[in-house]
Amino acid sequence: MSSSIHRRGLMLVLSSPSGAGKTTLARGLLEGDGNIAMSVSVTTRKARPGETDGQDYHFVDTQNFGEMRNRGELLEHAKVFDNYYGTPRAPVETALAEGRDVLFDIDWQGTQQLQEAAADDLVKVFILPPTAAELEKRLNSRAQDSAEVVAARMGKASDEISHYPEYDYIIVNEDAAASLAQVQAILTSERLKRARQTGLSDFVKTLREAL
Repeated sequence: MSSSIHRRGLMLVLSSPSGAGKTTLARGLLEGDGNIAMSVSVTTRKARPGETDGQDYHFVDTQNFGEMRNRGELLEHAKVFDNYYGTPRAPVETALAEGRDVLFDIDWQGTQQLQEAAADDLVKVFILPPTAAELEKRLNSRAQDSAEVVAARMGKASDEISHYPEYDYIIVNEDAAASLAQVQAILTSERLKRARQTGLSDFVKTLREAL
């Protein structure tokens, strides 16, 4: 696609059960592509070691979260493991209008809400672990959660995986490099869709006039 053809940005969702590798894939995609940025969610959970407010999440209390939700400032919101998460509307809408893509690391609940709010802008990818044993191994290797939390995440994984038919693309994340290449291919393909190339008519008109 010629750089002179303006296109509308897209919302790329990566969802998976916790520990399947979506965060690693998201980081790889962001590092290799300058035209996609992570949507920074608001959350009521406490920051984990190494996380920065405003960069990883906007950390807010329950009252502030509720006020944002009631004012319609969130594109989607969900309660996960006793904490609330949501996507601020304004920065996403600005990015899409300017032809920039936005990456979402959210669960199936949030994805359903985005589907209702902006289906035409949405590309949904679900990441599956290769085996249940590998999923448990990855959760334990993170050393961020207690054994009880790991057990809760494993217990919830089956329900989360059951929502895979709601997604456009499915990736079994056995090898991170191969999976990242697949996500990049999906993004390239979706960017080239005619409907997203909002400047295509003018480009073709100019091209035909020059022939």
